Amino acid sequence: MSVTSPRRSARERLLAAADELFYAEGVHTIGIDRVIERAGVAKASLYSSFGSKDGLVRAYLQHRHEERRARLMGHVEKHEGPRDRLLAIFDSLAESAAKPGFRGCAFYNAGAESDPNGVVREASEANRAWTRGLLTDLAREAGIAEPAPLVAQLVLLYDGATVGARQDKGPAAAHTARALAAVLVDAALASR
Repeated sequence: MSVTSPRRSARERLLAAADELFYAEGVHTIGIDRVIERAGVAKASLYSSFGSKDGLVRAYLQHRHEERRARLMGHVEKHEGPRDRLLAIFDSLAESAAKPGFRGCAFYNAGAESDPNGVVREASEANRAWTRGLLTDLAREAGIAEPAPLVAQLVLLYDGATVGARQDKGPAAAHTARALAAVLVDAALASR
C-alpha cells in the first residue's frame, strides 16, 4: 500500500512517509513539510497526530523498534535449542542486510545526527535495553548463570556487524559476526 493510499488514516500516512524518508535520508535532514507532502495530508494533521516533529520522530522510532522486535523474535522462535536461539539475532540481521535499501540501524543513524539528550536518545536507549534484555534472557534460558560478559560481547558483535553490513551493502558482516558469536556462545555453554 502506498504512503498516500486513501484507505490509511492521516496518522498512518504520516508515519509511513516519515519511516521512508527518515530511514533513507536522516531524521534531521528531512523537514516536516517534506513528510507532509509525501503523506499527502495537511500540516494540521501532523500536529494533531503527533504534536510536533519530535513526536513524529518518537513514533517513527517506536514503530522501528516494534518491527525490529517482531523480526528478531520471529527468528528466535524458529529455534528450540538455546545456542541457536542466541545466534538467531545475527540471522535476522543478515536477512535485513540482504534487502535493497538497507541503511543500517535506524537508531544508530538517528543518534548520529541528534541532540544527545533528546527524544532519539530515549528511544535508542530503550531499544538497546530491550536487546540486552532479550540476550540476557536467552543466555539464562541456556543455563548461563552470569550472562553479562557474554551479552556484552554479543551486543558488540551485533553493533559492529550492523555497521559493517551497511558499509559493505550486504549480509557478509552479519554472517561473520554470527560465526564469531557461535564461538563465544559455545565457550559460555561449555563453562556452565
